Amino acid sequence: MTSFTNSTMKIPRISFSILFSFALSMLLTSLRLGGEFKDASSFVLATSSGANRVGFDITTKSHLLIPSGGAASSLQLGKQNGTQFNNMNHTSSLTYIASPIHSFEDREAKSIERDSAADSPSTQINSINLANSPPENISTNCKEDEITSELRQIEKEKGSPLKVLFLSADTGGGHRASAESLANQFMRKYPGTTYDLLDIWTPTQIYPYRTLVPAYKHLSANPRRWQLLYHISNTRWYELLADLHSTIYCRKKVQSYIEEYDPDVVVSVHPTMNFVPLRATRRIAKSKEKYIPFFTVVTDFGSGHSTWFQKGVDKLYIASERIKKLSKKRGNVPNEKIVMSGLPIRHDFAVQAEKMGDRTSESGKLYRQEMKSELGIDPKKKTILVMGGGEGVGSLQAITESMVAEFKRQGVDATICVVCGRNLKLKTQLESRDWSSWSRKDLPKTKTKRKMIRRIFSKLRRSKRMQEALDKFGNNDEKALQGGNVDVVGLGFITNMADYMVAADVLVSKAGPGTIAEAAAVGLPVMVTSYLPGQEAGNVDIVLDGEFGDFCTEPNEIANVLSCWLKDESLLEMMSRKSAKVGHPDAASNIVQDIGDITHEWLKKNKQ
Repeated sequence: MTSFTNSTMKIPRISFSILFSFALSMLLTSLRLGGEFKDASSFVLATSSGANRVGFDITTKSHLLIPSGGAASSLQLGKQNGTQFNNMNHTSSLTYIASPIHSFEDREAKSIERDSAADSPSTQINSINLANSPPENISTNCKEDEITSELRQIEKEKGSPLKVLFLSADTGGGHRASAESLANQFMRKYPGTTYDLLDIWTPTQIYPYRTLVPAYKHLSANPRRWQLLYHISNTRWYELLADLHSTIYCRKKVQSYIEEYDPDVVVSVHPTMNFVPLRATRRIAKSKEKYIPFFTVVTDFGSGHSTWFQKGVDKLYIASERIKKLSKKRGNVPNEKIVMSGLPIRHDFAVQAEKMGDRTSESGKLYRQEMKSELGIDPKKKTILVMGGGEGVGSLQAITESMVAEFKRQGVDATICVVCGRNLKLKTQLESRDWSSWSRKDLPKTKTKRKMIRRIFSKLRRSKRMQEALDKFGNNDEKALQGGNVDVVGLGFITNMADYMVAADVLVSKAGPGTIAEAAAVGLPVMVTSYLPGQEAGNVDIVLDGEFGDFCTEPNEIANVLSCWLKDESLLEMMSRKSAKVGHPDAASNIVQDIGDITHEWLKKNKQ
């Protein structure tokens, strides 16, 4: 089987000085972009405890006590002190309110104090506009001892709250999503926990580190440039030079940021935020004579950059054997520090995975039918979920058009749900089109020679069982006696992704690590349509080696393969079971439990 991670670029053997000059010039040229410091987020907790709910007000830093009768599942805040608060809806008993922090220096004014109500002379509940139906029985004056009793009872049952600092940057949505899934678990397991998401490089204002975010967005839109930079930077000599340069120019500033926040624990979810922050954290611990544990959660699945791996971390959480081998080879990380946890994903997937169970069982099938009905999808039809990221990018329209034509030709009844994200133009086009008359003659022609080459190459990688299905159903050029009934549903930016993945029979998506991990968590087969060279190449291998999906780039070929899958029920069930083997729906919970236990041990030792 061909490996995507092994087909990397070969760097010619030229002199070290020439190679370094070339790499540096490429880096400086590609990073010559302006950029603003991306907003970090701090969160306020509102958690249920007995008959009441305990929370914190973000502006007055006072505690809230919300009676259980209050409809506080949706909190809506307006502009306050020039800061636009986000509206966030949550169905769980734990609700957080996000507030952007525009600069690190504003942290002290905007962050939430963890002091108990006993430390303040009185606690006054401030009015909050609750969306939809505001609770009428919110008390306006809570006594100090009542609040303190609530908080102490929570701490006794679940553990004392922690102050967590996540290190990340908006270079792809997966890093932030992982941090948020972990933060959610911290709040569930340790109520009262506060946390922040810090980009350590942008506020340094040192070139080229300050341009990390805009540079990534520019390069990821130009895959060949990104591939070149990724593989040059993923070498030992470049790593040594980068570590040396960033230490000399940025270490003191990074140390001041972390020291100002004064965390109980530091968690890195970004490959560039390990070497310097780790050493800065250790210096802070030495100066303050208190140990601050440092953990790295690798958010890549099948391949990862060398900067992820530092042997000095307290624990390294990974998702695959491929990453484990890299961590030992590139970072010399000892076995006792490596935890095979899986990728941290949203809590909704753990909930749905538990409710559904084995999707191939009778109870699992029944649950999926009910979920389809809840989402307004015909439960009698096969469901294909098509994704292209939050911006709705990728060849979503071309893939959808090919699927409609092929499914109709082969007599497959299906509902195609296309997640367009923020791409409202695509959503409108899909909804307004008359799909009833759409057929293969409306599709652009594919060169026969290129099509044959793709089929030969795909056959070498594909599992034997999948190839049997294609040989049986895929080579039939005759039209089915009765055409398939195909619906197309355009979806915007959705928050209930777990529900749609439970309802779907197949996921069609790019090779994002978080997306594949979420699909595997609910045992969903995957068709990978593209990947970003470098860190996403190994994700394709995860799918192919795990035999729960395939990789195709040409829309007509994608449609042909999918139609064969949908007509072979036993193949879909086999792929679902293999997908579930790769999944770790409780990864975020397990990671946080481990981090919390270790952190609390060090907090006790620090007090001695």
